[in-house]
Amino acid sequence: MSYRAEMVHRTDTRRRMLDSAAELFRTQGYHATGLTQLVSAGKAPKGSLYFHFPGGKEQLAAEAVRLSGEQLGTQLAELAVSAPDPATAVDRIIEALAGSLTESGFSCGCPIATVALEAGDSEEIRTACDDSYSGWLAGLSAYFTAHGLPEDRATSLATVVLSAIEGALLLARTRRDRAPLQAVATHLHATVEREFS
Repeated sequence: MSYRAEMVHRTDTRRRMLDSAAELFRTQGYHATGLTQLVSAGKAPKGSLYFHFPGGKEQLAAEAVRLSGEQLGTQLAELAVSAPDPATAVDRIIEALAGSLTESGFSCGCPIATVALEAGDSEEIRTACDDSYSGWLAGLSAYFTAHGLPEDRATSLATVVLSAIEGALLLARTRRDRAPLQAVATHLHATVEREFS
């Protein structure tokens, strides 16, 4: 195998491991996901976990959280930008998250929350979770500011929106019912409309 082909193969293996880890952590949580399962799901050779992630499971989890956070952040931004107004943007975000949750049989909620709740004393994982949430908050706040809200009100509204959605996702996943997301969508729509009226 040429050097270039070997580097591409290493990159592919690393990315597969990250993608599969992100999915496993999202559905099972950090503690319920074992090293053997991570290597197997990533279709990686034995021993490759520490080759690609010298910090072990903790490093893999932190990088997987960051990847998931960036991917969802991009998706949410695209939904918001394509909406005709901020209230509709929030509706679309909630509907997309509710659809994903339902399609997964209520096993895939927020890709960050499951790990964040188990971060415990891992500063590396806690920081990765915080970075993802901070990125989402900054994106929502910037979106609201671009639509005319002063920065302090935009930041406050973004915090309320994200907190309500995160709580509703957790409750919906636990109850295996979309009703909490639908209730939050109704209230957030009215709240956001009032802010921009």
